[in-house]
Order: sequence, then C-alpha cells, then structure tokens
Amino acid sequence: MSMAQRERRALVAAMSSAGPDAPTLCGGWTVRDLAAHLIVRERRPDAAPGILLKPFAGYLESVQDRVARKPFPELLDLVRTGPPWWSPLKPVDAVVNLSEMFVHHEDVRRAGSDWQPRELSDADESQLWNVARRVGKMAYRAAPVPVVLATPDGRRAEVKSAEGAAVTLTGKPSELVLHAFGRDKVRIETTGDEDAVRAVLELDRSF
Repeated sequence: MSMAQRERRALVAAMSSAGPDAPTLCGGWTVRDLAAHLIVRERRPDAAPGILLKPFAGYLESVQDRVARKPFPELLDLVRTGPPWWSPLKPVDAVVNLSEMFVHHEDVRRAGSDWQPRELSDADESQLWNVARRVGKMAYRAAPVPVVLATPDGRRAEVKSAEGAAVTLTGKPSELVLHAFGRDKVRIETTGDEDAVRAVLELDRSF
C-alpha cells in the first residue's frame, strides 16, 4: 500500500472521529466541506478545474455545495474509495495524491489545540522531503531573500534564489511540507535576519 493510500485511510478515520461539523485548517471549511472538495477533485472533472482556475470557481463552488449536502457516511465512503477507474488520477494516485492526503489529514488532526506531530517512518519522511523540495519552489517564489529548507539530519535544498543572506527553515520534511502548503501550525525553526524571516513567514504561500 502506498503512502498516499495509507494517508487516505487515516484521513477518513480522522474525519469520522472529528465529525462533519468540526473545523479544519482549510480556511472556513468544516470536515464536511473538505470531504466534498476531495470528492469533486477526484470525481467531477467538469468542476475540478475551478480549484486552480478562477473563471471556473463559481461553478466549482456550486457543485461542491451540492456534494456537501450528501449524508456524511456517504461522503466518507466516497473519499475512502478514492478516484474511480475512469479518473485520470487513478493511475497516478500514489504520486499526485501523496501531498493531498497527507496535508488534509493534518488539516483535520491539527485543527484543535491539543495536536502533536506524528512520528513517521524514515521512508515516509524521505518521500515528503521530495515533495517539500518541489512544492517549496512554488510556495516561496515571492520571497525577497533566498530560502533554504533544511532537516535535522542535514539535508538542505535552496528553493528560492535571490540576493542577500538566506532564511533557513529547519524541520522534519513532514513539517516543511505543511508549511510550504500554507499551514502555520507546524514545528519548524527559522534562522536569518529577523526582518527577512518575518517576510518569509508572512508570505502568501498559496499556489
């Protein structure tokens, strides 16, 4: 079973435990809203482009709202079973859904005040390191200074080149992935000029 599949199962379990009206780290979305987002992304190719393309955002919202009105157990089943056989995401599920399932699992886990980071295997952290390096280039593209991602075991990757002294974000790959995806409930350390660090942390990391 791929990490993406394991994270999907864990995400559904977390959603079931939290309940449909529980908050998440996705803006104002509840667990029900998040489930609807995942279902539309994987099962409604007519509406999914609205996730990235603003001209289609209104249609996406209307479709997602209708999906969200389904009974909660049905929503969980649809998330659990993943992309159907005809979905273009099906053959590449292990790759394209790794970050999606991991980040949204943590969106549910960390929405409360008593969360703690999970202990992931070295193999899982290595997979997430690859994600962090790739996503970091988009997340920190507007940084006014160089940005370096680093791990406690010595891995480093410059994800933004610029003039001046670098800001370094240090943490486990899992925490760096979450930060690159715009989440602030993370365990990372920062080094660099105070103003530069503040500028990096306050970036709009959406993409």
